[in-house]
Amino acid sequence: MRKIVVTANWDDEAKVWVATSEDIQGLAMEAKSCDALVKKLMVVIPELLDANGIEPTGNQVPVEVVSKLSMMAKVKATA
Repeated sequence: MRKIVVTANWDDEAKVWVATSEDIQGLAMEAKSCDALVKKLMVVIPELLDANGIEPTGNQVPVEVVSKLSMMAKVKATA
């Protein structure tokens, strides 16, 4: 089975990481930390594969989580 790519973006307004994937229909979840998000993904991905009728070869599925965090850094004003 090919690698499942999950995109995790920081939602600054909600203060959570939001994960989606074009590789698994129905994958949309959030968590307060990347670690918590990964733990949730390891439970939900096999469930969604089963729900979508996708049978992986073997007992493991390769997953890549790509995270993106954008922020503004304050700097001193120059005179």
